[in-house]
Amino acid sequence: MANDKKMVREITPMDEDFAQWYTDIVKKAELIDYSSMRGCVIMRPYAQAIWENIQKIFDGMIKETGHENVAMPIFIPESLLNKEKDHVEGFAPEVAWVTHGGSEKLEERLCVRPTSETLFCEHYAHIIQSWRDLPKLYNQWCSVVRWEKTTRPFLRTREFWWQEGHTAHATEEDARKETLDILDLYEKLATEYLCMPVIKGRKTDREKFAGAMETYTIEAMMHDGKALQSGTSHYFGDGFAKAFGVQYTDKENKLQYVHQTSWGISTRLIGGIIMTHGDNEGLVLPPAIAPIQVVIVPVAAHKPGVLEKAAEIAETLKKAGLRVKLDDSDQSPGWKYAQYEMKGVPLRLEIGPRDIENGNCVLVRRDNREKTVVALDNLVESTQQMLKDFAKAIYEKAKANLEGNITPAHNIQEMKDILQKRVGFVKAMWCGDEHCEEVIKNETGMPSRCIPFEQEHIDDVCPVCGKPAKHMVIFGIAY
Repeated sequence: MANDKKMVREITPMDEDFAQWYTDIVKKAELIDYSSMRGCVIMRPYAQAIWENIQKIFDGMIKETGHENVAMPIFIPESLLNKEKDHVEGFAPEVAWVTHGGSEKLEERLCVRPTSETLFCEHYAHIIQSWRDLPKLYNQWCSVVRWEKTTRPFLRTREFWWQEGHTAHATEEDARKETLDILDLYEKLATEYLCMPVIKGRKTDREKFAGAMETYTIEAMMHDGKALQSGTSHYFGDGFAKAFGVQYTDKENKLQYVHQTSWGISTRLIGGIIMTHGDNEGLVLPPAIAPIQVVIVPVAAHKPGVLEKAAEIAETLKKAGLRVKLDDSDQSPGWKYAQYEMKGVPLRLEIGPRDIENGNCVLVRRDNREKTVVALDNLVESTQQMLKDFAKAIYEKAKANLEGNITPAHNIQEMKDILQKRVGFVKAMWCGDEHCEEVIKNETGMPSRCIPFEQEHIDDVCPVCGKPAKHMVIFGIAY
């Protein structure tokens, strides 16, 4: 048991050092390893399995709505990147360049893609001629490179994995609908599958994506009160289309520019899951994306019939569609309990000689350690219901953290006072002037997170200039 306790104690308590708590979990839960390439990490099988489950869920969502997956090159010629001025200026500080091919210097530098708008635009200019070619609903799953100065696993690395959707439409109305429809899918992914409550809204012009007319976002709150931008959807209008000559002939035989969108989520969602649900014993994984939903730990495994019964139970649960692991290793049950708590497995099933004799087993929830004796005859139904209850419970806990840490403020001093007590979100009115937004950021350290779709009236005037307020804005410190 001493070793069992030691395993748990190796995680720094989150109240003591949240950053170190996070780092401990990503290492000790075997999510990542550090690479010799500075700023990059190795996604270990457990993290990759989490990402693949997220990918499978969201890929299914967008395919149901008519989207198709493609694969674009990793390199972008500098001349192509420079075609959209605002876009290239926004990404210039983060771009990695290839200058040599083998031993020869390239005639033109190649950008290692930080995002693929320019590649999609070039392709669309080649394949779109008529209104019959629209809409183009494309997406790709890939990695991208952004030369970050300060990195942290999942949250900010020089190479990371994501999906990026890029669509072209005949009308502004269609493109705007696509932008918001995808935002709704992101919200559904976060709330229903990742158990992460989010605030949905529009970014201010200061915070929007480079080259976009409008950027929409879902913002989640972590344990420590900081924000995590968890998905963004951008409406481009026809700006990129004009820069790249993406035109089509409409039904009246007139030449028109397409209207475009782009949208993305990334492996930073894994970091969000850790910081939304994790505790001082390790991960707490939502059942929908957990690589192992149920771990079976035989008790007194050396006794006749125990391992055989455990294997039978594993097969029964697998046939019901659950992701199950039977740990029949020679480690002690106590070690296994700590190990799978560290890995965030939602349910642990314990089975021993007495349980078999009574026709029962014990199910233990990861979130509250609650033990329930379950009849083997009803095991599938009981397990499925417990996973649903588990998902609901961790969502409600996260929702309480979000709602309990959003505080209204009427002036900058109130904003500062709120942050001195605890980091969280501050909601305040705003006149719409970028200067006032900048003043709030500089004086409080909180940039705007979004203009929520669900607006509240907190005051009549802007807290900076005193002019009539136009919007209620969420401000917060972010990862």
